[in-house]
Amino acid sequence: MWVKICGLTSEQDALLAVAMGADALGFVFAPSPRQMSPAAVKAITGRIPPEILTFGVFRDERPETVVDVVNRAGLKGAQLHGDETREDSAYVAVRVPLVIRAFAAGDSRLARADEYGAEIVLLDAPSPGSGKVFDWRLAEGVPRGRRLVLAGGLEPENVSEAIRTVHPWGVDVSTGVESRPGVKDPRKMRAFVQAAKSAEPGPYEGAEETPFDWEEETNL
Repeated sequence: MWVKICGLTSEQDALLAVAMGADALGFVFAPSPRQMSPAAVKAITGRIPPEILTFGVFRDERPETVVDVVNRAGLKGAQLHGDETREDSAYVAVRVPLVIRAFAAGDSRLARADEYGAEIVLLDAPSPGSGKVFDWRLAEGVPRGRRLVLAGGLEPENVSEAIRTVHPWGVDVSTGVESRPGVKDPRKMRAFVQAAKSAEPGPYEGAEETPFDWEEETNL
């Protein structure tokens, strides 16, 4: 199970997330209590092991700005978490190594997720960042064969049930492992990663290859 810890605001928390077993880290550039600057994130990404995927989270930002910030901050991917058009998503997808396209549960566009050019589809609560659980049955709208990452209200106590119910390729957490907004709780991070990694594997039917081949991309 692929695990992403999002909403990181400090080097200490980022390194702790890696030590706890996270596969990917997320840094928010959209307006939020967890918003970061490219320079601050760059100082952190330089300390992260190269096998860990790092993402910038954007909401309705100009695609040219998304690409610029990803490069300046030393990130490996972009997570588009707003109402970005298919054209904007495609623009980003051909200019950064990896793109996550987020959709709110119940979004009618979810059935057309393939048209956005993203390698990973993230399904979040209708109010992203609220920490509220949504009806996991809404994940049935994701096109078959896509890498689905489940987010929205996940925490150590419910992530195993979520995985057994939805059978996602990965999970994403932010508020569910915090002690306060923007500050992670090491015990919650450890418990979340352990619960996710030990959950019963679901019948995921996506592509067999990993989302990014680091042996082929040595210039990042």
